[in-house]
Amino acid sequence: MDGRLIAIYLNDHLAGSTGGVELARRALGANRGTPFEAPLERLAAELDEDRATLVDVMGRLGVARDPLKVWAAWAAEKLGRAKLNGRIAGYSPYSRVLELEVLGLGVEGKRALWRALERIAGEDARLTGVDLPALARRAEAQRRLVERERLRAADIAFGAGEPG
Repeated sequence: MDGRLIAIYLNDHLAGSTGGVELARRALGANRGTPFEAPLERLAAELDEDRATLVDVMGRLGVARDPLKVWAAWAAEKLGRAKLNGRIAGYSPYSRVLELEVLGLGVEGKRALWRALERIAGEDARLTGVDLPALARRAEAQRRLVERERLRAADIAFGAGEPG
């Protein structure tokens, strides 16, 4: 295994995970008291747990965190809040759709990470005890949850459903 390349790869995913956790928390905060609250609360908690697992994997593999990448992802999520959403100020139904789409993409990337790590786990004893197949299955379940909520949000935003 090329230690330099795996370090870049894992730090890229850590940056993405940091942005994803921040986005999930923001979406949760904006959806308190709506039918989207419970699924977003579950997703935010699981994404935070998955990020902690990734940090553990990095530690097991002796990969140092790149604070610049993590900071850049955090900052990018904050800048993403300035996206035009059809309202002069505040949250709109379109904001929810876009956030769920971005979260879905992130979860799919995380699933790819766990599956890639499964490929090397058999030859690297440091990953013993990390249930990578279970993490990949959890990412698949998260992707299904996000897609179900995204479609519901699109129905509401674009006129096919109840306001939420």
